[in-house]
Order: sequence, then C-alpha cells, then structure tokens
Amino acid sequence: MLRKYFCGINLNMMLKNLNAIVLIVALLTICSLNVKAQDSKVGTWGIATVVLPGDSLHRWGGYSELQIRTNGPISQFQYYEAKAGVSYDLDKNFIALLGTGTYHTYDYTDVNAGPVTNEFRLWEQMTVNQFLDRIKFEHRYRIEQRWVNGDYRNRFRYRLNMFIPLNNRKIIAKTWFLSIFDEVFFNNKAPNFERNRVSAALGYQFDKKWIAQAGWINQRNYSATTSSGKNNIMLMLMYRINRKNGVQRELLPTTTD
Repeated sequence: MLRKYFCGINLNMMLKNLNAIVLIVALLTICSLNVKAQDSKVGTWGIATVVLPGDSLHRWGGYSELQIRTNGPISQFQYYEAKAGVSYDLDKNFIALLGTGTYHTYDYTDVNAGPVTNEFRLWEQMTVNQFLDRIKFEHRYRIEQRWVNGDYRNRFRYRLNMFIPLNNRKIIAKTWFLSIFDEVFFNNKAPNFERNRVSAALGYQFDKKWIAQAGWINQRNYSATTSSGKNNIMLMLMYRINRKNGVQRELLPTTTD
C-alpha cells in the first residue's frame, strides 16, 4: 500500500537526512535546557520538516514535522510538537491535506515536573497557491479538532503567505527569498477571535532538497478580558523528498505549522 502512494522514495537517503534534522533539533533542545530559567521577551521556534510533494503523476504526498519552542533566545525549553499528514494534489495549485499531531507545553522553570498542557489534534486543510509572476501567494484554510487536557475544542484558521524570490524569478536552487505571512485563528466559543500570528523571514533554497529560513514571528493570544503576545526568533530547516520520475515544477517553501 505504501509503495502505491509513495513510490520512488529512497528510504535509506530519507533516513539519513532525517537523522541530520533530528540531530539539529536535539542540539537546540540541549542548549535550551542548560540555561537558568528567567522570563524573556523573546523566544525561539525551531522547526524541522520533511516534505514529500505530490504532482500530476503522483498525487499523494505527505509530510512530518518536529517543532521545539523556548521561552528565551535558544534557551529555557517549554514546548514541543510532533505531527504528520497525508496530502492529495487535486490540481497543481489546489492541495488537500489530512493531518494529526501531539502538542505539549511545559513550565520552563520546572521542566522535570512534566507538561502542564497536553493536546492531541486532527485537522483538514485546503491550500490554494497563486503564482503572479515574481510574487507567489499561498492561501491556507484549516479546520481543527482538538483535545486539550481531555477537553474537546474546535478551531478554524486562515493563513495568507507571500513569497518573493530575490535573485531569481522562481524559487529554485540557489534562490534567496522573502516569506511574509499573517494567520488568524477562530473558535466556536467566546472569544471567537483567539489568536493572530504574523511572521517575516529570509530564506534560501540550496538545491531541490534543502531549504532554510530564519526570521521573526509574533504570536498574540486573546481571551475574554486580556491579550498577550510574544516575539520569537524562527529557525526552519526543510528537507524535500524528490521522486526520480516526478514532474518538476516550482514549489513554495511554506512552513506547515
């Protein structure tokens, strides 16, 4: 069954590159644990992603992702999430995805006490891409089913992401690019507007496989009476699996969070 959907994958190569990504994330975690805990106005998001894009010949694809967040700049570990999904290309610019993930938040002053919040999540997603010459847009619509410490919640998300290649007209090998997005979060309980997330990053696509981004991300949460926000350093590393007989086309280096 797996060969039917993911044919042409070099599993040994995939495992080797997965090991490299896991090592990077592990080093980030070790650094974050060995710093004295204190409140910080700037945190860090470390994101490592493996993506198998679909195309007109192989419509099924997928991804897996590991993310670690810290309270301070690469210090004071407080959160991790692990997730994966299966995608299907309805068209080259319309991609459906079914995903699932596990999410855990810690008190960074007492990590050994275990997570204070545990969440399991399912979601359904549609991504619509627009290629307007040099500027590229991604519209992402997501519906989530969440179990947070055993309580069930729904959530609805929309993200508009813009990509601008700097030294090429397309985002291909050896291309610098800008990535700017804003995402809004809604739920079916008051307050209905739950969160806003905005980011700006500089990225580089090394070749057909490896992509890196570094930048800024701000997340602001809203409750019935107050709001709170935090700026974060974002570090993202993506490995894209390329099928030997896959159809070559421009792909957007989007973050999957």
